[in-house]
Amino acid sequence: MNFRTYFSKVRYLLPVLLLLAFTAQAESHKSLEDTNTALVQQAFENWQQGRGSVFDLLAEDAQWTVAGVSPVSDTYNSKQALVEGAVEPIHARLQTAITPTVRHLIAQGNSVVVLWDGAATAMDGARYANSYAWHLVMRDGRITQVTAFLDTWALTELMK
Repeated sequence: MNFRTYFSKVRYLLPVLLLLAFTAQAESHKSLEDTNTALVQQAFENWQQGRGSVFDLLAEDAQWTVAGVSPVSDTYNSKQALVEGAVEPIHARLQTAITPTVRHLIAQGNSVVVLWDGAATAMDGARYANSYAWHLVMRDGRITQVTAFLDTWALTELMK
């Protein structure tokens, strides 16, 4: 086979190979996104039903940033630090656990973004309500990084 014949065959085969490689990569991302979406969605459903929470998916060395200005706004560099520095102080101000209602969940690559509302009863009997946007980064089925946006004024009022 001469070079010209070889090149003409490869010229037609190359686009097909590239398309197959792109399709395989897209399917891999789709599978990852589907898996991460299902894990986060199930964690929120468990939380809503009182059988766990999203915190169950946190890696021990997860980094969690509470954005804004509030008594718990900070970057926590482990699950334990988050629980001690933010989760426990918030729960100490509540009579009931926060019940989440997911409004929207979307995944792209290893990231999942969840828009959700939470409601609970504060120790003084007042209703605590907040809206959240959490950007979660997943690795091997665990949450490794979070940036949490919320109404920090409502949280500050709860923490008074």
